[in-house]
Amino acid sequence: MASVASFDIVSSFDRQELKNAIDQTERDVQTRYDLKDSGTELVLDESKLTLTTDNEYTAGAVRDILESKFVRRGLSLKILDYGEEETASGGRIRQVVTLREGISTEIAKDLTKRIRDEFKKVTPQIQGDAIRVQAKNKDDLQAVIQALKSRDDLPIALQFTNYR
Repeated sequence: MASVASFDIVSSFDRQELKNAIDQTERDVQTRYDLKDSGTELVLDESKLTLTTDNEYTAGAVRDILESKFVRRGLSLKILDYGEEETASGGRIRQVVTLREGISTEIAKDLTKRIRDEFKKVTPQIQGDAIRVQAKNKDDLQAVIQALKSRDDLPIALQFTNYR
């Protein structure tokens, strides 16, 4: 029997790089003249980031700085899910940013259907919050990886691990 090659499709991010990007953003906010006295706070929880600042202008500026630090650190902007800006105490603005990690069931079903339709020689399987793709030929797996990397319409960031 021929050996079967496989890889996993996951959606995750490096938590240490995330912390570094947030720390750099806080340092930039403290040194920028227009943001220095805004009292901006970035609080990282397990699955969300809370941004609290003076007004909508500074919130937009802090988001721009945060996104530029994400790009420099190699983090995808697709992991950020911005919530609504809400009024906090003292006339301040609070925005909760949810951090997306893992592949939801409906996205996983859609991805496996796309893979099955485009590539007849591979078999994708949903395994929790990851998708395992198997094939007899490694070239078929490489084609799947290249096709998924070229897709810009996916709502989540994808990584490819355990390539064997």
